[in-house]
Amino acid sequence: MERALGQRWLGILFAILITFSFGFAFNSVQSNTISLSMSNQFGVSTTTVGIILAVITAIVIFGGVQSIAILSSIIVPVMAGGYILLAMWIMISNASLLPSVFSLIFSEGVLGIQQLFGGAIGAMVLQGIRRGLFSNEAGMGSAPNAAATAEVSHPVKQGLIQSFSVFVDTLIICTSTAMIILLSGVAGSESFAGVELTQAALTAEVGPIATSFLTIAIFLFAFSSILGNYYYGETNIQFISQKKIYVTLYRIGVVGMVLFGAIRSAGLVWSIADVFMGLMALVNLYAIFRLAKVARLVLDDYLAQRRQGDDPVFYADSIEDLPGREYLEAWETEAEETKTGTVRS
Repeated sequence: MERALGQRWLGILFAILITFSFGFAFNSVQSNTISLSMSNQFGVSTTTVGIILAVITAIVIFGGVQSIAILSSIIVPVMAGGYILLAMWIMISNASLLPSVFSLIFSEGVLGIQQLFGGAIGAMVLQGIRRGLFSNEAGMGSAPNAAATAEVSHPVKQGLIQSFSVFVDTLIICTSTAMIILLSGVAGSESFAGVELTQAALTAEVGPIATSFLTIAIFLFAFSSILGNYYYGETNIQFISQKKIYVTLYRIGVVGMVLFGAIRSAGLVWSIADVFMGLMALVNLYAIFRLAKVARLVLDDYLAQRRQGDDPVFYADSIEDLPGREYLEAWETEAEETKTGTVRS
């Protein structure tokens, strides 16, 4: 935004929105999820969970205790795989019910004939956009913060990987959760909401041990997200200013919001997150619209190389009429790469 659009103020605005969205709003959602699941499973008060979670978060972000973060990054993929396998087992065990479940989804969800005439279709679409946006972040502009650290030979390669992550997050993991809930028969119960609904569904299908597994998985997923969200914010603060006092204040704010989210209602923390998601998306979509030509030219370059049977490689001087080419610091020219002998894959 600063260099390609020549609007540093817009980059600063977006950095502020990311900092508040991920460091504060989204982290309160994650701590709320942990708090509710722990309270429901083990009977611990949300205040106790919030204090413990805030202390652990403070130890990691203030003390630099990275072993917890490293351990989470190792365990989380395993837990995610286990969760998907568990969902598949439940679907296979209830294979005879799948046609009626899909019928329910399409008749009352996707097509929503009854909701259409009842005036609820707008609320359904809005809720779907909100939760889908939180799930995969598509259009928010946050994922490039992580994707930009990858080393690839062509930017389109990483773009395609990021697009695939949307499929995995929403269509695989979220659909797995939906199937577990719908097949269990607990859907529609007013006794459960949020993570409690998933816990009740797993208890009904597998037993208490599955609920314990889910609670541990939720803690690992959510806590690793808290740390990832924190680093998003810190990176963007450093874009705005290099003064350490701002990072220190930000860390204090993160710990405070982790505690806040744990003890407040799910409705409140989700409402706050929804507001910031919308603001981020508005700013990012404006930038995407302005930079659409750049994306198209880079994609054309990638596809042209693939059609020739080559492994696509991007150089800073590959596309003569590429807008903002002078700002491509992360990419060498072909002559520079030949000189340094760099090999990219």
